[in-house]
Amino acid sequence: MNVNDKNLWEILWQYDPNALVVVDTEFKIAVVNPAFCKMFAVETSEAIGREAIEILGEIEDFKTVWKTQDVIRGKEREYSDRGLYVKQVIFPIQDRELIACIMVDITEELQRKKEMIRFKTETVAKVNEVVDNQMKVAQEIAGLLGETTAETKVSLLKIIKMIEQENV
Repeated sequence: MNVNDKNLWEILWQYDPNALVVVDTEFKIAVVNPAFCKMFAVETSEAIGREAIEILGEIEDFKTVWKTQDVIRGKEREYSDRGLYVKQVIFPIQDRELIACIMVDITEELQRKKEMIRFKTETVAKVNEVVDNQMKVAQEIAGLLGETTAETKVSLLKIIKMIEQENV
């Protein structure tokens, strides 16, 4: 099979787990793959020809890429209304007057990071609580030792006074 075989590229397009979207210079969606449709809960027929802003919300990065002809790599973006967090690569296809975007879903990775941060925060709070309790106990013990030491000293002073009175 020839690597340049058009069918192979179509198969890759269909099976790529990353969302792929291509917009024209008027920022209307020209092409999407199944992963994009799944991420954004739209049918291909609903997406094609639609204003990108309607599905993607803010599209300033697409405009910047077309204006500057620079590639934006690895930019993270949250689609909070969908509970989706992606890392994007946006690049111009100048000879076709198109802008393409590849979106890698990193939602689970972000959730794991947030969970780890929450776990660490809870652990630090628990350790802090244990240390505070240990300090309270140490202060109580010190207070009790101080009281018993003072009582012992008072008793010793009484004994010393009695002995001194006997010797006189």
